Amino acid sequence: MRKPKIHLSPPHMCGRELHYIKEAFDTNWVAPVGPNIESFEKEVASHVGISDAVAVNSGTAALHLALSVLNVGKGDAVFCSTLTFVASANPILYQGAEPVFIDSEPETWNMSPLALRKALHIASLEGRLPKAVIVVNLYGQSAKMDELLLICNYYNVPIIEDAAESLGSSYKGKASGTLGTFGVYSFNGNKIITTSGGGMLVSNNIASLNTARFLATQARDPEPYYQHHTIGYNYRMSNLLAGVGRIQLQQLEKRVDTKRMIFRKYYHALGDIDGISFMPELDNTRSNRWLTAIAIDEEKTGVTVGQILTAFKKENIEARHVWKPMHLQPLFKGARYYSHQENIHIAEHLFVRGICLPSGSNLSENDQQRVIQCIRDVLEKKRKKRFYILGEYEVMGE
Repeated sequence: MRKPKIHLSPPHMCGRELHYIKEAFDTNWVAPVGPNIESFEKEVASHVGISDAVAVNSGTAALHLALSVLNVGKGDAVFCSTLTFVASANPILYQGAEPVFIDSEPETWNMSPLALRKALHIASLEGRLPKAVIVVNLYGQSAKMDELLLICNYYNVPIIEDAAESLGSSYKGKASGTLGTFGVYSFNGNKIITTSGGGMLVSNNIASLNTARFLATQARDPEPYYQHHTIGYNYRMSNLLAGVGRIQLQQLEKRVDTKRMIFRKYYHALGDIDGISFMPELDNTRSNRWLTAIAIDEEKTGVTVGQILTAFKKENIEARHVWKPMHLQPLFKGARYYSHQENIHIAEHLFVRGICLPSGSNLSENDQQRVIQCIRDVLEKKRKKRFYILGEYEVMGE
């Protein structure tokens, strides 16, 4: 009999979401307007310590609005972390702009300040600085924001902090997503809190957020009839889903604690194995550990990422490669890319070696032990095989 499936990061509902869903039904506020939306925006802004927020139907929409407000258009360049999901880069194409990808660095797996400095220096010499830099906080870990902000501020280039995966994380006491000109959160079903589908754009620039809110509602002019001077989008979150988000937000700190506990269990069970390393946590940061990610050194373990993923599949365990870098994606073939250092490509290295392990906040101890045991079984099988082969060579040598 096939074992029950262990999912990577499934939705985790507490049940109290039904209160606001019922209220929305009872009052007929089920459209992209209503009291839950305004309350959810205020509650998220207050929770992360920022001036205002705009609730939209996805994190991708929030990124697109940020680029729109910054007047990114055809012929402009936007720099973006290369080690990320495609949703971080697609909005650049929506605006007709050119994506330029920046490599990772080893201490956070996020955007390399060395690569960014080189890219901005060259862009400055060419007289074509980017309109924005999209910095992704991968798997919940904040990038080196002090260094990145220092570089971008020198060239007067705004940062959009893609915190889609890092709500609940912090950098030197500040909430992830609040350090750039704009921050973006995602409430997709697999995120640390969910509204089924949804996102949030946050900023201390209230005027810019008002523009984003205007664009997100089809850019309708304040007239007694439908009049439009600019292109708008149907991006607002529904009042129904905002109600779900309000209850989910109350669970955030508990979810972060649970995710970090899951990470610690993986670390204690696998951290002593030569050839397995974990995504680091930078000093003075606190990652929400949305996904626990490990790197496998094939030379030391004798095991490939593919072999572990195959074993997981047989055991009905969902796991994934670390994101395939954007500069390697067919969609972005020919796009400019700047490596961490000459002939050192951190993102490519992590893609080849990295695995994201099941990390749902509702992951049971027994299921986590199944994941751990599966990895150990693969390693032990390979160890015995290597020992047997080595023994054969020794006999032949004698």
